[in-house]
Parts: sequence; structure tokens; C-alpha cells
Amino acid sequence: MTPMPLIFAGTCDLAGKVRGKAFPADQLDKRLQRGVGWTPTNVQINCFDGIGESPFGALGDLLLIPDPSTEVKVDFGTGAVEHFMLGNITTLDGDPWELCTRSLLQSALDRLHQVAGIRLIAAFEHEFQLKGEPAVRNQGYGLEAFEVQRCLCETLMGALKQAGMEPDSIMKEYGDNQYEVVVGPNEGVRAADAAVILRELTRSTARSLGEAATFTPIRDVASVGNGVHIHMSFIDDDGQPVTYDEAGACGMSALTGAFAAGVLKYLENIIALTAPSDISYERLTPHRWSAAYNNLGFRDREASLRVCPVTRKEPVSIARQFNMEYRAADAAACPHLALAAIVHAGAQGIEEGLRSPAPTEEDLSLLAPDDLAARGFIRLPTSLAAALDRFEASETAKGWFPVPFAAVYRAHKEAEMAHVAEMDITGKCAAYEDSY
Repeated sequence: MTPMPLIFAGTCDLAGKVRGKAFPADQLDKRLQRGVGWTPTNVQINCFDGIGESPFGALGDLLLIPDPSTEVKVDFGTGAVEHFMLGNITTLDGDPWELCTRSLLQSALDRLHQVAGIRLIAAFEHEFQLKGEPAVRNQGYGLEAFEVQRCLCETLMGALKQAGMEPDSIMKEYGDNQYEVVVGPNEGVRAADAAVILRELTRSTARSLGEAATFTPIRDVASVGNGVHIHMSFIDDDGQPVTYDEAGACGMSALTGAFAAGVLKYLENIIALTAPSDISYERLTPHRWSAAYNNLGFRDREASLRVCPVTRKEPVSIARQFNMEYRAADAAACPHLALAAIVHAGAQGIEEGLRSPAPTEEDLSLLAPDDLAARGFIRLPTSLAAALDRFEASETAKGWFPVPFAAVYRAHKEAEMAHVAEMDITGKCAAYEDSY
């Protein structure tokens, strides 16, 4: 029998999972117009395949329309070719569905452009780990551990290139079996698409070589976690960089400073969307090089928002390289939803005319709560439940999203939390490792 080539049309959902349907490849032209059928309650499938309380029940029909600009076709030489596309969820009339994550991001980007006349350039750095025992230990950033997985690293970078991305770097990270992979920046929605594609191709590459990769936020609370760092800069409609100003604080233009101030002001309200698992908050603690406070750092990897270094000194080159990095995120988050929340917070800062705070140069965990408060710093939520409370407590942050979103998202996450509620931390970490 001759196999029939299939294309998978998918959406990255509230759980950060790619779900969808496959169709015969020779139907592509039709599916680009008509899509595949989808169901509203699918939005409530959590990362453990439970279904949260849904306002939709068994009612309703939607369409998942693949976007040909996201097409991925990679042959690992093991049989079937990986062939998929990401897409938008629409109504039967073709209008964006209000809980489609790609559409939510596009709405945020449209707002940013309307408020400031700028377009977002972004890139996602991902840390992941290979499951099982490491072949060699005590190899943080080590050559030997890199060489052990050179084939995987080279295959993955080749797959990313074949998928239309710009591979930047890959390295053996600090933790056991931990690696970091980076691709070049993209504009707008494509940056989040690239993050989703990278995760899927990393897992596929590992499978093709008899390994298994996980992007879980943390495998072992006694060790390091796996973060996602989101680098951001801005261009105007002529494609000119507008992020940098030599005379600005830390080199930030006034517009960048206002965006950064908005992100920091509303960070406690959006972190439920950027670090959305029960175990995310085991990683977001002081001294893990992650994020524990709403602080700006200048080349400081303990800060939630970091102004990154540049490697060239010519003004034009600096302006092109200059970017800031959001560090309070992990791969349990849908990249589209996480980026939408960050962009909305930044746009809010521009609308409010905020000014960037001074960067911190000290260990905030040593300060008393009153001292933190006096200087405008807060300890970020220490649990998913608390993070959800802070999201719902902010009428501003909730107002960035369609009316049903907050209740749907809360129900989705409550079903996830209920799944692990009786587990100890070791059991929780194992459950998320299996899922991500």
C-alpha cells in the first residue's frame, strides 16, 4: 500500500500545546480556504488532557485555517516526513475567534502600532533537557557534553534551517542534559510561530535519534529550571530601529523606556500567562538566574527585564542590535499568548506615559518588604493560584483581552492544578516533564 502524505494543521493553545487535525496533502488548496473543523471546548483541554469547565459545552463549530507562511516540512530520514502548518481559529463566517491565540497576539501588535507607530521584532531563547540520565556529569557549558550530543545539535539546527528559520546558536547549558537553542529574530506573529516550531522540531529531532526532549519549567527543584527568554526591539514603518538612544537610560529610547515601565508595572498581573504551570514558580525564585521581582536589570540575569549588551560600537550597529529581554517565562506558556500579554503591558506603559525605572544593582531578596515597597518593587507571585488572582484583580490587564478570556483561562488552569493537587513536588515535576 502506498502511504498518503498528510499535512497537520495546528494551533498552539492555552496549554502551549499544538493540537489540530491532519488532511491529505493534495487537499491543501481547499484547506487553505475552508480549513478543518474545530470545537470551542477544545480550548479547555489542559496540558494533562483534562478538560476544564467550559462555557461552550458540546455546542458550536469553528474552523482552523492553516497559514501557508508557517509551513514546516522536514525529513529526518526515519520514514514519514514531518509536515505541518500553524493556523488561525475562525468562526464559520471567517471572522477571528475571540480565543484564538494567534489572533490575540495580532490584536496586541495592532494596538502597539496604533499607540506608537512601531512594529515588534522578537526572538525566543529556549532551554530544554533530554530525559534520562546524562552520559557525562559535571559538564555545565562543557565541550564533552556538547560532543556527546553533537549529532542532535547539528540535526536540530539543520531542521530549523530547513523550516525557514535562522539558526543562531546551540549550547550545552548548566544543568544535567540541559541545552539552549536560539534562532534569529522575526517580526510580529512570526516570532511566536518560530518559537512553537522550534519546540516541535526539537522534540522531533530527539525522537529521530532515540532521545526524548522536555521543555518542562523544572525537572528537579534541587537543580536548575528551563526558561524561555524573549528578546524584543522595535522598528518604525520604514524599518528603522527605534529601540536605542545613546542619551537614554541604559541606552533605551523614551519609547522603549515607557514600554519597559509598562511591562514592569503590570508584570505581576501577566505572569500567569507567561509562566503558567503549577511548577513554574519553583523556578521563579531568587538566585536561579530567572525572575523574582519586577525589576529592570542592565546586563543582569537576575532581573525580570534585562537590557542586553551589544557587541559592536558603531551607532548604526548598536541601534540594530539593541534589545531588552523578558525573563519571567517558560515553555508551559503559549508563545503567542505570552507575547500578547507582554506587548499589551508595554503598550499600556506607552499610553500612560511611564518612564523607565533605574536598573537595580543589588540583591533584592536581601531587602525588607517595606524597603522593596518604598522603591516600587514587589515580590512576584509565588504560586500559579496567586498569579491567577493578580491577573483577575487587574481590570486593566483583563481589559486587554476579550470578555470571556479571564474566566476561560482561570477554569483551564484550575483543572490543571486539580490534576496535580495531591502530588508532592517530585510527582508534580515528573508529571510536567512527561507533558512538555
